[in-house]
Amino acid sequence: MAKAGGNKSIAYLAALSFFMFSSAVSASPSVRGAGDSRISAEKIQSRLNEALASVMRGGEDAGAKHLETIEAHIWQTYQALPKNDLGRLPPKGVRYLVHNYFAREHGWVIKGLEPLGHQNANVSAVHDLSVLQDKAPALVESLLEARRADHGLSLSDMVAMVAALERLILDESLTILEAAYSLNLLTPEEPLIEDDLHSVLQSYLLLFKQGLKANLVDGAKHRQWKSFVANRAGQGWRQIVDFESDAVKNYDFAKNHKSNPFEKPSYTFQDASQIVEGMAHSYGKWQNQECHEMKDALMSMDPDGTGRVPLSRFYGTSQTDIYHFTEGKEYLSQVGAYDESAAGGPRVRIANYMLGPSNCIASSTYYSICCISECESLLNQLEA
Repeated sequence: MAKAGGNKSIAYLAALSFFMFSSAVSASPSVRGAGDSRISAEKIQSRLNEALASVMRGGEDAGAKHLETIEAHIWQTYQALPKNDLGRLPPKGVRYLVHNYFAREHGWVIKGLEPLGHQNANVSAVHDLSVLQDKAPALVESLLEARRADHGLSLSDMVAMVAALERLILDESLTILEAAYSLNLLTPEEPLIEDDLHSVLQSYLLLFKQGLKANLVDGAKHRQWKSFVANRAGQGWRQIVDFESDAVKNYDFAKNHKSNPFEKPSYTFQDASQIVEGMAHSYGKWQNQECHEMKDALMSMDPDGTGRVPLSRFYGTSQTDIYHFTEGKEYLSQVGAYDESAAGGPRVRIANYMLGPSNCIASSTYYSICCISECESLLNQLEA
């Protein structure tokens, strides 16, 4: 595929802005956002442009490169999916492609785009995109318009939508980062020495792993808890330290040509933000190693090599085993992991169990970090 220059990103931006704005205007003079509030078409256009323009915050060249990277990751799947009469992707295809991209590239399961077993609602309903309700009502409305009128989305629409949604999700990381500063008695306005940066990033990862349960305001309690984890968590804490240290080293290496080798490094909030974005991008794949270890443990219980564990062995782990499985039969059935058809009694399908929501971590407002589906990777190879 030929590479395009910086103007390509502007084309994506203009295409999606036109698509969404025209959908909103054709619907009514004002469009519903979250709840009962009504938002003017001008306000929607302003919010949408802000969300999409933020994709370009690294400059036109950086923005264009990122959009090209997204296109390279989704275009084969886009081409393989069925289109409507206009040659565009209908809502079910939009749902599949967006879920597939974030699950494969980041290990993210977007709330409202969950696969079967992650929610009880009708998974084909496009209006379940609650992830977007507060931050981007125009995106929700445009999907509803596409669903009603079957307009669908082009490849350039999809690239811009993925980029904007990715940007909105990453912006949530900045809220946690600001809290990490405050909990360590630091402010975003002051540059950090390297030791303070590591302390902030370690706090960020601890808060991130806690998800919606994280306390973002009690500094004394947080510092006490962090000290406890550092002293008692052993390998778990070492992994956190190694992960954030590697992220800092990668950032320093990338910026090496701009730094003064005769001065001790210091880091602005913008520096910390870029490091956190890198960690957010890679965290899903990094933590997926634990999923591989769990898979190996389950496969060791599979006597026939069929990918299914006898239910008695699934629940019968000993005290010395690393993993103890406690999910009930109802949950296993819901996620498609409970198999009653096998001779010799019920079994648990390893692949389906691995992808269930009980194995997701770091559930935030917008997404959860879950085990990366190996099946989807195989499907992507077939689509190529």
